[in-house]
Amino acid sequence: MKLYNDYGNWIRNKFGYRVQKISIDAGFSCPNRDGSIGKGGCIYCNNASFSPSYCSDTANRQSQEEMLYLEADNIRRQLRRGKQFFDRKYPDMKYIAYFQSFTNTYGPIARLKALYEAALNEKDVVGISIATRPDCVSDETLDYLETLSKKTFLTMEYGVESLNDKTLQIINRGHDSSCSINIIRNTHARGITTCAHLILGLPDEDEEEILSQVDIVNSLPIDILKLHQLQITRGTLLEKDVNLQKRCTLFSPEEYIQLIGKYIKKLRPEIVLERFTSQSPSDLLIAPRWGLKNYEFTNLLEKHLSQQAL
Repeated sequence: MKLYNDYGNWIRNKFGYRVQKISIDAGFSCPNRDGSIGKGGCIYCNNASFSPSYCSDTANRQSQEEMLYLEADNIRRQLRRGKQFFDRKYPDMKYIAYFQSFTNTYGPIARLKALYEAALNEKDVVGISIATRPDCVSDETLDYLETLSKKTFLTMEYGVESLNDKTLQIINRGHDSSCSINIIRNTHARGITTCAHLILGLPDEDEEEILSQVDIVNSLPIDILKLHQLQITRGTLLEKDVNLQKRCTLFSPEEYIQLIGKYIKKLRPEIVLERFTSQSPSDLLIAPRWGLKNYEFTNLLEKHLSQQAL
């Protein structure tokens, strides 16, 4: 028995069968990269993979209708590749289309509708999960998502990252904590399943500061929470700033397990925990290098929680 509200059990109980997320890169940009809000991105974000489809010469020569068709077709192909991978082992699996890369509400509403609905029209896709920034969801987009959520399973995943305004400035996030708080409340009020994402170990955030933010998390109508340890990766602003690195907390696995144990103890038990760690590609990861897969960390954490419960 899990000693926290585990996402795997929660999603299985919700659908009554096995469901798997398939990650999609829909070619979205980010306002913290293109100058709308800022440039360079957040300090921990790898810029090397940033190449939105509409910036290419080919894209500029095509009509909007042609571009939407090509982008929707790209999404269908990504979903089919993902399904082929999982179908070998689980032929009865159903899927959630996970718009993961960059800011997946940053675009005209016509484009959002075309891409989301292309995913939902794929065979065996039973829902959609949309990762985005708290400052990139207009009222028009929320109106559409509210309508869509009444037809299918839909989760909005907000990159909150921290609830400390000073930290948000240091990491070049481009929004403050009130922005995150307001969009979480507005999204949940519309009946949309709401997920928040936080990074643990950001500059000047020690264990005491991290755990103090749990009180704010508990006060918000968050349905799902995703956590992960800060990682320094190649091609980021953080890689280049050694002084800023010294202000970060790069947890060892043992330290992080202790922290997550305390975090769970403080957390409102109704909140579903989807993730505790992130695993960057080995060729990009600088630190901390744990040598653990996500499921291996989870096993160690659950062993720790069981021992603490004795």
